[in-house]
Amino acid sequence: MDVLSRQIDYSAQGEQSDAFFELGLSFCTGRDGAVDLVQAHKWFNIAASKGNDEAKRYRSEVAIDMSKADIIKAQKLAREWLVSVH
Repeated sequence: MDVLSRQIDYSAQGEQSDAFFELGLSFCTGRDGAVDLVQAHKWFNIAASKGNDEAKRYRSEVAIDMSKADIIKAQKLAREWLVSVH
């Protein structure tokens, strides 16, 4: 199952913030492919904006291993996603 399908599946199952948190976990662990900390940060940021407190902690932990440029990119992607989708 690709990431977009997983997002739709998680969202359909209930709490969106949990779905977005799961996407962040998937990217930070490489569960469904390569580890991508920019995408992980993005999804943790989105989950945090939807009220998931655990996502805030994970976002901070992921950021430790990221460059400032990657954090800025992840934040930009999260903002763009929030504006365009929700």
